Amino acid sequence: MKTSIEDMKEQARRLRGTLGASGTQVTHAQALELVARQHGHRDWNTAHALAGNTPPGPPVEMMQQVAGRYLGQQFTGTVIGVMAQGAPDRWKITLQLDEPVDVVTFESFSAFRHRITATINADGRTSEKTSNGEPHLALDR
Repeated sequence: MKTSIEDMKEQARRLRGTLGASGTQVTHAQALELVARQHGHRDWNTAHALAGNTPPGPPVEMMQQVAGRYLGQQFTGTVIGVMAQGAPDRWKITLQLDEPVDVVTFESFSAFRHRITATINADGRTSEKTSNGEPHLALDR
């Protein structure tokens, strides 16, 4: 997962404070340079440019525990697949559910799902909606 500019600035503040407490004084600019190098960049300007120009990553990571609603049913599960789609803010994810969910609303019929595959946006929701206007899949944030 990509580290944001704000995350790197916060890391630099903490580094500066820790070094200062141990007697080594560094400027904020020096701390930013050190953090940039820790993230594999040549310098802070390069880190800043790449962080600002790179599209955001997926809203979930492999093996992350998630919860949400699928076709109106609450679930918890584990992300077992994440794949970028053509658009910069669309990802195909596969979830292994902790407990199967019944995706049919009829009392006389059931269809339990143990695994879900769907394409989500940066908000963790599908663009496809049910007849009542709810996303097919919505992850809790």
